[in-house]
Amino acid sequence: MTNKDGIVLKAQAQLDQLTQKTWDTIMFLTVFSNLGTWCLLIAMAQESWKQESEETGVHAPEAPILCINNCGFFGSSMTNNMCSKCYRDFIKLMENPAVEKKLIIGPSSSAVPPLEAAKRDDATAAAAAAEAVAVDNRQAAQEEPPKPPSNRCLTCRKKVGLTGFQCRCGGTFCSMHRYTDSHQCTFDYKTAAREQIAKQNPVVMAEKINKI
Repeated sequence: MTNKDGIVLKAQAQLDQLTQKTWDTIMFLTVFSNLGTWCLLIAMAQESWKQESEETGVHAPEAPILCINNCGFFGSSMTNNMCSKCYRDFIKLMENPAVEKKLIIGPSSSAVPPLEAAKRDDATAAAAAAEAVAVDNRQAAQEEPPKPPSNRCLTCRKKVGLTGFQCRCGGTFCSMHRYTDSHQCTFDYKTAAREQIAKQNPVVMAEKINKI
């Protein structure tokens, strides 16, 4: 091989190396350009979704919230932050005529009693209600069974530790038996809901006047 052939081969190798670097640069610029295009498209899509949300009033779904009765199920703003079961019980409770009679005081066609008699009746009713509550509390304290250990599920006896769920009936349950229909729950949700509704909607009575 002559010196001329060696020079030609060396120049050819340098030319091939330069060509490879040129192609590498072109590919890098192409990929970088596509990446910038994708970022621009994503930003445009987000801006378009934001504008449509503001125009139509459609927003991202809210995070789930627990039922206000602490029954373990999720509630919804459409059902007054209650689950479907508690909301059905609430509707049935509101449809009960006895409750409606207490919550809604309409005009009375009977004669209004004297103010002194009305005060005596109110005092008697308040004393009777206080006595009934005290008796119920004493009976509940006497009949309350000893609390089971809180580190095991009351149904399957599985050790739960800190991951256990406390039910309103006083027991500790695992994730499978934490719902009221999965264990023998003794808590009266209907009575609790009725008391809560009565507390939030006190009886409004018209002012007593003397009959002329």
